[in-house]
Amino acid sequence: MSSDKNTRVKGEEIGVQESKSGATSYSAVDPNERIPVASRVLGSISRGWDWLEEMLFGRYHATYGLAVTRILIGLTGLGLLLTNFSARHYAFGVGSAWNGEIADPKSDFPNIWLFSLFHRAVTNPPLFTAMIIGLAILAVVIILGWRTRIVLPFYLVLWVSFIELNDGAGDQGDNAYRMFMIAMLFADTTRRWSLDAKRKRQQNPEFPETDGGSYRWALIMANNLAIVVLAFQVCAIYMSGGLYKAGGAAWQHGFAVYNPLHTQQFGTWPVLSDLLTAWGPMVVAISWGSVLFQCAFPFMLFNRYTRIVGLLGILSFHLGIALLMGLPWFSLTMIAVDAIFIRDRSFEKLHKLVSRWWKSTSEGMERAKANASR
Repeated sequence: MSSDKNTRVKGEEIGVQESKSGATSYSAVDPNERIPVASRVLGSISRGWDWLEEMLFGRYHATYGLAVTRILIGLTGLGLLLTNFSARHYAFGVGSAWNGEIADPKSDFPNIWLFSLFHRAVTNPPLFTAMIIGLAILAVVIILGWRTRIVLPFYLVLWVSFIELNDGAGDQGDNAYRMFMIAMLFADTTRRWSLDAKRKRQQNPEFPETDGGSYRWALIMANNLAIVVLAFQVCAIYMSGGLYKAGGAAWQHGFAVYNPLHTQQFGTWPVLSDLLTAWGPMVVAISWGSVLFQCAFPFMLFNRYTRIVGLLGILSFHLGIALLMGLPWFSLTMIAVDAIFIRDRSFEKLHKLVSRWWKSTSEGMERAKANASR
């Protein structure tokens, strides 16, 4: 019994190591040895650096989220162009000359050569219409994800040139749209759900695991840093908006939501506005809840469960703005970038679930057709 105890004690006090030659060497380890503070700090810094290096260079992050961002950004641009196409000359073209922006633009962009293309064509209605149609085609190409690395810069330049024609017709959603697209120039938004991914998979069966060649690390770093920039921009928008609201008396007293819903400009659905604001506690809950969600959103991202609650809350927030205040394109722009906070694993689970449902539905339809033909 005593020999077993001695052996166990020796095993705890002696570390066994094997050298490359196969020989076994023993090194004494004192379990009570105190590690110097400097060594602990350096060890923590080393682990933190390894984590940062893995996050930046290890793999592409948010591949599905960026694909959703690309698709929704394209849909936002296409939707805005289509809904304003019949009034294009009155909202952005020669019909809006009364506001003086054709002669003296309020925005600085038309004075920059690169972003002055639409401003030069605005007095030529056929050319102006053709350019809008071309911009809409580029939006469709963005949605499909075809040669996006080449198409997106052209789309960005033309979009800024178009949207800055009439400063009075825009809103802060246009600024966010432009900032998000600048960050997307450095991201690989076509690794999922795109024609580019399909083409690369045909050329390289191991795509997307081995693409990029010797510059793969640089492409991964650019992609992941673009995600960081997008995340920072979104969090800054929500946080600054929430803090600004918190400083207003209407938000502090809980009736701020009531005011815009009963104006001619933002009360686009009077019946729904009346229904939503008929009960005072509901108005207070929505007013205070929007402030809390916006201010807390960046901190809710650190935990999986709070992140789900935060994303659902922000989604409801934007759906309300889109439906009740008539700002669908602003809401869709923000929802597009919120998608980067959803893990690839969650998108993969959703994709499998939808695929199984589609397969079972298709098989059921085939069986129903077969039974009907008998």
